[in-house]
Amino acid sequence: MAETFLFDIAHSLLGKLASYAFEEVARAYGVYDDLQEIKDTLSIIRSLLLDAEEKKNQQHALREWLRQVQNICFDAEDVLDEFSWQVKLKQAEEVSGSTRMKVRRYASSSNPLAFRFKMAHQIKDIRGRLNKAAANGTGFGLVGIGVEPGIAVQRREMTHSHIDASSVIGREKDKEAIIQLLMQPHPHSEGGNSLCVIPIVGIGGLGKTTLAKLVFNDTRMDELFQLKMWVCVSDDFDLQKIVLKVINSASAASTLDSASTVAHQENISHFDIQPLQSRLRRKLFDKKFLLVLDDIWNDDRVKWTDLKDLLKVGTAGSKIMATTRSNSIASMMGTVPSYVLKGLSTDKCLSLFVKWAFKEGEEEKYPNLVEIGKEIVKKCAGVPLAVRTLGSSLFSNFDLHKWEFVRDDGLWNLKMKKGDVLPALQLSYDQMPSYLRQCFSFFSLYPKDFTFDSDEIINLLAALGFVQPQNGSDKIERIVREYMDELNSRSFLEDFRDYGYGYKFKVHDLVHDLAIYVAREDFFVKVISDTQNIPEQARHLSILKNVSLDHALFPKSKRVRSILHPVQGVGLQSEDLLNTWILRYKYMVYLDLSNSSFHTLPNSVSKLKHLCVLYIRHNHQIKRLPRSICKLRCLQVLSLIGCTELETLPEGIEKLASLRQLHITTKQLVLSLDELASLKHLQALSLYHCDNMDFMFIGAQAQLNSLEALYIRSCKSLKSLPLFAFPKLQTLLIEDCQMFNLSLNNEGPIRRSRIKHLHLKRFPQLLNLPRWIEGAVDTLETLRIRKFSNLTMLPECLTSMANLKSLYIDCCPQLMSLPSDMHRLTALEEFRIYRSPELCRKCRPPSGEYCPMIGRIKRVSVGKQ
Repeated sequence: MAETFLFDIAHSLLGKLASYAFEEVARAYGVYDDLQEIKDTLSIIRSLLLDAEEKKNQQHALREWLRQVQNICFDAEDVLDEFSWQVKLKQAEEVSGSTRMKVRRYASSSNPLAFRFKMAHQIKDIRGRLNKAAANGTGFGLVGIGVEPGIAVQRREMTHSHIDASSVIGREKDKEAIIQLLMQPHPHSEGGNSLCVIPIVGIGGLGKTTLAKLVFNDTRMDELFQLKMWVCVSDDFDLQKIVLKVINSASAASTLDSASTVAHQENISHFDIQPLQSRLRRKLFDKKFLLVLDDIWNDDRVKWTDLKDLLKVGTAGSKIMATTRSNSIASMMGTVPSYVLKGLSTDKCLSLFVKWAFKEGEEEKYPNLVEIGKEIVKKCAGVPLAVRTLGSSLFSNFDLHKWEFVRDDGLWNLKMKKGDVLPALQLSYDQMPSYLRQCFSFFSLYPKDFTFDSDEIINLLAALGFVQPQNGSDKIERIVREYMDELNSRSFLEDFRDYGYGYKFKVHDLVHDLAIYVAREDFFVKVISDTQNIPEQARHLSILKNVSLDHALFPKSKRVRSILHPVQGVGLQSEDLLNTWILRYKYMVYLDLSNSSFHTLPNSVSKLKHLCVLYIRHNHQIKRLPRSICKLRCLQVLSLIGCTELETLPEGIEKLASLRQLHITTKQLVLSLDELASLKHLQALSLYHCDNMDFMFIGAQAQLNSLEALYIRSCKSLKSLPLFAFPKLQTLLIEDCQMFNLSLNNEGPIRRSRIKHLHLKRFPQLLNLPRWIEGAVDTLETLRIRKFSNLTMLPECLTSMANLKSLYIDCCPQLMSLPSDMHRLTALEEFRIYRSPELCRKCRPPSGEYCPMIGRIKRVSVGKQ
């Protein structure tokens, strides 16, 4: 996979070079033409990398060429990072307006003249090395392949309709469910002009094609349809080719003479689309048909509509059954809700495993191996192809150590052949655009069953430069959400929960295995108890075990860009090792020191001038931060959540001119509004267990004009907050603050606000929600209220909230009714209610009195009374 990663790195570098910010700074420093030449040469090399993947095993010298290209790309990335830092430094000057800062800059190594000289020299060196690499690549006979932005993908073998139904285990209920859908009349039938499309969707290897075959070959389908056709579409959605396949399948179905059918296929293969569509219409006209379109990857609605229009010539009741891995494709094609295929039960998986691992009856002789097999199938996450892959790898092999190896080791370490589960899943990976493949690889750094938080994913990808806004108004948060939605659409994510202001999700176990399978193990390194060596070229490190870490274990090169501690309770204990990291990895952009136990953060932290994200969460030893931390001009995210002994924020925090997020736990009595107001880019502020804080700010009248999100959790002494200080606030969360006055002393005229997401938890004394909510009647999209034990009614303004999309009510036992005009909430898509007995009773289908009123809402969930 080395070439894929190099391609993605080169693609990312080209994205940076093409950005407006880089072009602007390149012109300012007189190196625009040089960078354009680098961009042109890098484009050539990127295209050669695709050909190198095909030829690397034929020419040993290509591996050395690839290593050279890799080093050049890394050095080029270092240079671009220097440019990024220079831009941030200039922005910090403009924001602060500090003459002292400008004087200091001209007296230091960041002096614009010194920087221009240094960069010109480095750019010239990289340009020369790239030109030489491009020439050498051509010398190896490499040919540029124009693929943008993806890569050449391995193709799945063409499928057919035949199946031995007796060999399939565990799909009886799914088969019957699909058959029932096919036997029902189309709800939107318009005679011959309507065509019902039933999509079957699920992750690769789940058995969508197998299920379609079971249905296709059921005798009831022969009675229901005059004509049955099977077409494997795969990734090449070419209208002419698909029409030809449909015609050939129809011909094969309508004749017993296979030889004449083949000859017939050859006679029409040279036809263009006009005579083909005429032939197709004659084949299908006045027939009730079933067409299976297997393995759809096309997401172009125009192409699909063109094909569908050609097929609308059968009689009423004709159906199309389509299989795809993508939820968005299924939604685009389907005329009925998608059939989402689930994994097999553990018992069914074990039966399938035994079938592939043993000859019939042989398992009875090896009960110890069957017990190990029970553990093996658990790692298959219900995916039949994974079960088959592992079972087949152990067929007629009764070596106990081999079985234990398969049980204890990862799928990625097993030898895979074409058609096995990881190569099958890799088809989905290969289809991803370059930017998505880079993001996907980072899942390999986390443990299985890890719950990902949107903020952390956004911060990681943004810090590493994988998110490139196309214009100044494009928000990083929106772009990353699109990335995650795309992965979710490809069935790679599960347990996706949207809270309005953020979201959480997990990665399917087999998808996690795929991430490890495709990730470069010398780039992405997980440090566990038996890790003895970390490659010098490592870029991203994840510490997953609390082990004694020796300085010698870590690479001496400057390549490391990120260090993570993603497991709760696993953190760094050695201050000396931290200092080594800081001094060694000067280009690091993401440093997660969560769960650490060091007492002080070294002053040397200021040397991490490229650092964008710093997490020091849940360190119960640290009391103060060094002032030098305020020299981190690129720092965008600082999280001190759970640092229960932290006495105060560092002096000079207003100098962190790039800061976008600040999350704190502190013993301070009050915050300085003036200091925070100096942070012109601050968008999110969190207070967590700030137990000594009675008021956020005292006596100040400044405003945080850029703040969009405010999160306050478990601040037991906090009494109020000045809502006026946050004129652009869109998200407000207040939870478990015992002394908090939710009225916010706002008894005067209602002020209009921009709040979109409001989450309130544990206010047992309140009978009604506060009046100031009326100010958000035109903007509110998400309202979550939890543990209001005495709340008796919802606000009258609720049904005037024209943009409300999600309403969540939990543990409000005195709440007896909903507003009678709930039907006015036309934008409402989600309504959830739990632990509110009377209201749950009235909303519970099918007989609850409120069911007609809430029945049109897309997602309704009613918990126990």
